[in-house]
Amino acid sequence: PMSRRVYLDPSTGVVYDLASTDHEGWLTKRSRWLHDWRRRYFLVKDDKLFYAQSETKEPHGMIDLSKCMTVKSAELKTRMRNSIEVATPSERYYLYADSSEEKDMWIGVIGRAIVRASGTFTEEDGMEYDSQDEDGGDDEAPYY
Repeated sequence: PMSRRVYLDPSTGVVYDLASTDHEGWLTKRSRWLHDWRRRYFLVKDDKLFYAQSETKEPHGMIDLSKCMTVKSAELKTRMRNSIEVATPSERYYLYADSSEEKDMWIGVIGRAIVRASGTFTEEDGMEYDSQDEDGGDDEAPYY
């Protein structure tokens, strides 16, 4: 099933090689227009999150994690267990995992990709990727 390992971005014409990925697995995604839930195979590569109808199909969608502001739990908003919200300036994506462990893992994977894309590395201390500090956090010298 090597056919699925490229994604052509229809808006830019850029081809992404997905021969190797940082993480992949199944999540269920809420569709943009009908708001029904569809199981999709997700692949994280660098600062992009791709999704396909199955492991063997070519991805048909991409979320640019470098534009993401937050990834967080969304159970209150969606009323679905183990659900996640990925928010960009223009759109909010809702996904849910098969278990709370997988949900936490995906939040970590997506959160690390967002942090990497923003170019701000923090020591990985199990931090929550709930909101980004506008001022860069407490790790900078105080200004007197």
